Amino acid sequence: MSTRPAEYEWHGTAPAHSHASLAPAVLRALSDARGRRVLDLGCGNGSLTVELRNAGMRMTGIDVSVSGIEAARAAHTGIDWAQHDLAHPLPRELLGRFDYVLAAEVIEHLFLPRSLFDRATEALGSSGVLVVTTPYHGYAKNLALAITGKFDRHWSPGWDFGHIKFFSRRSLYEMAAECGYQPYAWDLVGRIKPIAKTMVMQARLDG
Repeated sequence: MSTRPAEYEWHGTAPAHSHASLAPAVLRALSDARGRRVLDLGCGNGSLTVELRNAGMRMTGIDVSVSGIEAARAAHTGIDWAQHDLAHPLPRELLGRFDYVLAAEVIEHLFLPRSLFDRATEALGSSGVLVVTTPYHGYAKNLALAITGKFDRHWSPGWDFGHIKFFSRRSLYEMAAECGYQPYAWDLVGRIKPIAKTMVMQARLDG
């Protein structure tokens, strides 16, 4: 029997390594969402979801990882948690219920990344705002990776359930527009902007 994990495993509710730089950027992107209904698509162990709840948002979190949702449920009450695969339509009780959707560091893990936009549209209904964060890839950053010999470490081919899609601002914009969204704001966070760790896109559902 294989000893490899059957899912992206979470052990406890500690924030992910990217949390320190990512959380402030997400809070800025969702600054108008206080008191509103927000769905966290791919919430992992719920550490960021809880921070947003503490900032005044009405949060629901879903994730495909059984261990992530179990950890979130055990540690945090007052938030609706659900285990769900984004490859499939949302449960009926989540359709059209939300004003905002967040997908933080999720799209790069998906074989079919357009499914993220499909699930966001189901959650928002006819209108709303989607915030997507994903590792940033631009010419200067990729050149720096090549020059410093860090390609293998960065792409992590041995990381099961790791990153399989790599977006530039242009490619993320084009996919969002294709799926019915109009990106209107961008942020680059972590390190200096030409070699930023992550980009944050805010987009309106163009319904």
